[in-house]
Amino acid sequence: MVPAEVPDAEAEPDGLEDRLRRFVTIWSRAIFPATATSLTRPEFERHLLPLARSLRDALHDRIFDATPAHGVGAALVGAHCTDPDALARSLGVVDAYLVLYCGEAADPAGELAADELRSRCARLQATFAAGFAQALRERTLAEQEAIARSALAARGAAEDALHATEARFRAVFEGAAIGIGIADLDGRVLEVNDTLTRMFGGLEHHVRSRNVSEWVHPDDAPQVWGMYKELIRGERDNFRTEKPFFRNDGTVLWTNLTVSLLRDVDGVPQYQLALLEDTTERRLLTLRLRYEATHDALTGLPNRTLFFERLEKALAPARETPKDAAKDEAKSDGAKDGAKSGTKEAGPVPAPRPAARFGLCYLDLDGFKAINDSLGHSAGDRMLVEVADRLQSCATAPGEMVARLGGDEFVALTTGPDTQREVGELAARILGALATPISLDGREFTVRGSIGIVEGKAGESTAAEVLRSADITMYRAKSAGGNRFEHADAEADARAITRHGLTTSLPTALERGEFFIEYQPLVHLADGTVHGAEALVRWSHPTHGVLSPDRFIPLAEHTGLIVPLGRWVLEQSVLQARAWQEELAAGTFAGPVRINVNLSPAQLHHPGLVADTVEVLERIGLPPGSLCLEVTESALIGADEDLLKPLRQLAEMGVDIALDDFGTGYSNLANLRRLPVSVLKLDRSFTQGMQQHPADPVDLKIVEGIVSLAHGLELGVTVEGVETGAQAEHLRRLGCDTAQGWYYARPGPPEMLHTLSMADAV
Repeated sequence: MVPAEVPDAEAEPDGLEDRLRRFVTIWSRAIFPATATSLTRPEFERHLLPLARSLRDALHDRIFDATPAHGVGAALVGAHCTDPDALARSLGVVDAYLVLYCGEAADPAGELAADELRSRCARLQATFAAGFAQALRERTLAEQEAIARSALAARGAAEDALHATEARFRAVFEGAAIGIGIADLDGRVLEVNDTLTRMFGGLEHHVRSRNVSEWVHPDDAPQVWGMYKELIRGERDNFRTEKPFFRNDGTVLWTNLTVSLLRDVDGVPQYQLALLEDTTERRLLTLRLRYEATHDALTGLPNRTLFFERLEKALAPARETPKDAAKDEAKSDGAKDGAKSGTKEAGPVPAPRPAARFGLCYLDLDGFKAINDSLGHSAGDRMLVEVADRLQSCATAPGEMVARLGGDEFVALTTGPDTQREVGELAARILGALATPISLDGREFTVRGSIGIVEGKAGESTAAEVLRSADITMYRAKSAGGNRFEHADAEADARAITRHGLTTSLPTALERGEFFIEYQPLVHLADGTVHGAEALVRWSHPTHGVLSPDRFIPLAEHTGLIVPLGRWVLEQSVLQARAWQEELAAGTFAGPVRINVNLSPAQLHHPGLVADTVEVLERIGLPPGSLCLEVTESALIGADEDLLKPLRQLAEMGVDIALDDFGTGYSNLANLRRLPVSVLKLDRSFTQGMQQHPADPVDLKIVEGIVSLAHGLELGVTVEGVETGAQAEHLRRLGCDTAQGWYYARPGPPEMLHTLSMADAV
């Protein structure tokens, strides 16, 4: 900012103040690089402006006095322009530019001659230099005095700090809660604190008289003494490890040990410092907690956690250490050299190590739930303890272990090169040990078990894969009757895994719209016209492709999804039948007008069967007589009235009920009179003999009898699985009403039936 008293530059371009500022700018440019000031360049120029004005005024005073220049030189030192170069540059600027910018312009009257101005400028320079030098000397003396005082104070403080540090070190050394010891580089113990003495039994001379190398323990980590030698050689500054020591009474002291190297001021190693934290009690507690965490509280056997650790170790592929590999290579090379030279010293090439193998028995007790339910969990626990004791007695060889996974599930593991034979013998011993009855509350119980066996080479499977295979195999043994063992089979495992995957993806498959329906026509045998169609649900699985009902309907029944899936199939089928009827009325479709929908046994037991069926028919507008519900014969064998009631209600409404797979359930034919069925669907097994020529006469007689019986009861007869024209002709002659099969058409989209129906119409 330009001061108020300075004229505007445009109004007076060559004003005194403006020329003075030019001088200041030149001065600033000359000495600013040599300053140690924190000021910016503009700030520094503003600092020089009053100094330059003082020089100008002294130059033109009537009575010349160079004293102000002395103050200017001192002020320059005060602005941290203490570099000698700054003085030289300043004198050069004053000499070259002071008279030029502040001479005649400041003395327009010409009272001072040019020589006088130059003389005054020279004296000002001398006084400027004297002031600069004096100020610089005083500043230097002041700094030296301050440094001397600071050094004296620092020395006193250092001595005080040294005494305080030594006192603190002694207090820490003596009162520390951890053991501290100092030894020389040869390992001789020089000093120990009281805590370390107490840790080793309380006798200081027994500790101070020892050498570090005497404290070797069999449980030392392999790298401990290697790190110690590196520290003594100065190759490392410290190391930390867990280390046991023998006390004087022979007991073991477990510690967290930290050893540090102490060097002198030149970095040469002098001493070693050891810090020891007593972890004996903590280690015992850790071992106890570890035992409790890895063993079953009831039986004392290893639990799932410890078993998986052992299993993963057994499954890990065998790895040669570099030392072993070098030995084998050396032996092999020696054998080769010996063979070449013909000497007798060369030994034989070592035989290859046998591949590591494992064998796993997964045991589940048969019928154990009945023990808990009848005698209570206390008795069940006692039985589990007895079973655990017997299992332990079966696995006593090296490399064998028994564990309890939970509930009544146990596993036995064996390792070694011959597990293919040993695991079968182990399973047989287990079943033999369980065969002896167990006495509980005065009663004897025979324990049975199912065992799944997995055996193989290490490194080929993960622990989870092995246990899953053993679990699947165990359930296969249980399904075969129990009290036996089965060996794992990869194909059976794959089928079980696939079933599990389908089961878990079923609930979302319906939401994602992965199901669709194909229709297989039902044909009148008398004239070959299309009578109706059976709805067959399919699953378009994103991984396994299109799945037929036999792949997923049993899974849907097991999970309960069959009810919403069946309702969806019913709704879609009724919608399609209604569409066919509308096309029939419009003359664009010649049939069919009826739809057959399968009902599973689980749907029969669902209380909403009738209400759901009625709601779908009424909402879509399909007459009940256009719907036929197919129920398998096995689902109705021995059915009571409660099960038949919903079928009767539907039949009374006009819905046809077909007895599917008739002839496979060994039902009493007299029961047909009480069943609310209107159609018998004859199983394909009765008509396969009609595919050959000549037809099987026994099959002809059986079918003829069934047709006669059905017609006598006013039931229609439908035959499924018709594959040849000769077969169809035999069935027509025997009086069967309708048929379906690949001879007429395979299941397909609803559009396929347009072609069949229009062909019939022509």
